[in-house]
Amino acid sequence: MSGFGWRRRLGPAVPVAPAARVDRFEIFFDLVFVFSFFIITRSTAQDIRGGALLHALLVLAVLWWSWVVHSVVATRIRLGEGFVPVLMTVGMAALFTFALSLPQAFQDVRGNAAGPVVAAVSYIVVRLVHMLLYLHAVRDSPNERRQLMRFAPEVVGSTLLLLAAALIPPAMHESAAAPLVRDGLWALVVLLQYTTGQLAGTWGWGVASAEHWTERYDLILIIALGESVISVGVGSNLIGQPPTLVAVAAAVLSIFFTAALWWAHYDMIGPAARIALHAAEDGPRVAMARDAYAYCYLPMIAGIILFALGAEAIVSQITNVHVSNWAPARGPAEPLLFGGVILYLGGNMLFQLRALRTLSWTRVGTLGLLAVCIPLAERIPALGALALLTVVCVGMVAAEVVIFEEGRTALRRLIFEERTTHEAHEAAYRARWHEPNEPDEGE
Repeated sequence: MSGFGWRRRLGPAVPVAPAARVDRFEIFFDLVFVFSFFIITRSTAQDIRGGALLHALLVLAVLWWSWVVHSVVATRIRLGEGFVPVLMTVGMAALFTFALSLPQAFQDVRGNAAGPVVAAVSYIVVRLVHMLLYLHAVRDSPNERRQLMRFAPEVVGSTLLLLAAALIPPAMHESAAAPLVRDGLWALVVLLQYTTGQLAGTWGWGVASAEHWTERYDLILIIALGESVISVGVGSNLIGQPPTLVAVAAAVLSIFFTAALWWAHYDMIGPAARIALHAAEDGPRVAMARDAYAYCYLPMIAGIILFALGAEAIVSQITNVHVSNWAPARGPAEPLLFGGVILYLGGNMLFQLRALRTLSWTRVGTLGLLAVCIPLAERIPALGALALLTVVCVGMVAAEVVIFEEGRTALRRLIFEERTTHEAHEAAYRARWHEPNEPDEGE
């Protein structure tokens, strides 16, 4: 069999159709990404300091950019068809290795450089897989190949900077400037990547399926919210302890405010933005997909990680039998909890502003109220702080259901009509599977 015989046996890469949706292999791949979010949360929770939070955000920004590139590749070819899953599995293995090496990416620069080097090399492999797949997808499109070349400096620069961040600080012989050099190189990677995304423009790009694009980002956000619940449950000492009234109350409150944050996006803002992206065409569609989804989702993901850290610290204290239930939360738990929710809602407001050109005054008021509540939360019992946040978040979504009832009802009706029409079409198509085979002529 020739060198490319395996590709012929598995089948060719299949282009994405205008009405394509996310396939199961993409969700499988996303689980590895969310494992990286989990690793970031777990490693940061072990030592919540300003430096650790900075490192977590730097790693998250670099990781998120690779996911954005991954989603761009998925706009051109179906990742679960033909030979593509084989290459994507290689990328998954590299991404999993990258996630496992994240706790060592910012280790003491006087230690072994193996962890940072593994993180850098794994990241390079992930980007290389994406580059090869996209080059294959646009092999017959000179315009898109030229546009892809605009990203070549970013790919080369990012890989060189990450390798430099892994190799240079350990070679600085215990210099006090070594950690600053490492952090500065990672910051340059983030600056290079996100600046390139804006400077490259929209010419030559395309989003074939708005449905696929919006569903892709909505799913990763849902999985990230689920990861926050897992982080609170795993890291807060709830497992293996006899349930107490305050522990059950803390767990219930954590679910309630997380559900309220889900509702804040998926009840009206997310569905309306999906329709707006469907309505846009060509360059405006690409610009909206880039700005609203690729960029504005990052602060929402970062906010999820931060409020998960705060909720975990608070629930862990509440379940600690050696700490009074009336004691305020220790350390930065409340600022992380409230600050994470503020960042999440702020990112969602930017998303709404870019996609829909509107801004809800209820969200502006909620951000102000949350900021005012931080000093109060630091003075009341830890469970009270969690309850206060839950009341604010649930109150916001309840107020919006009442205040925006007319618009919400019209939007939900439109979405339901679209869904039932689509389901009826699918049911009619599948009904053919139950029809008896037509006899051949002459039988």
